[in-house]
Amino acid sequence: MARNLRRIRHGQKLTQEELAHRTGLSARHIGAIERAEMSATLTVLGQISKALAVDPREFLTETSST
Repeated sequence: MARNLRRIRHGQKLTQEELAHRTGLSARHIGAIERAEMSATLTVLGQISKALAVDPREFLTETSST
């Protein structure tokens, strides 16, 4: 999930701070999720997917690491 969140956020040219503002979460919380230091709850996953306008399943889909 961490890798996909970062990929999607970068694809939308958003900073962690901008995503945090959109979700109501802290930038520190977003960063911890992206570094896989913290797991996102279903509620947080929903907030992030809504803020990025993506289906939550996109965070869980395996992508190639190339």
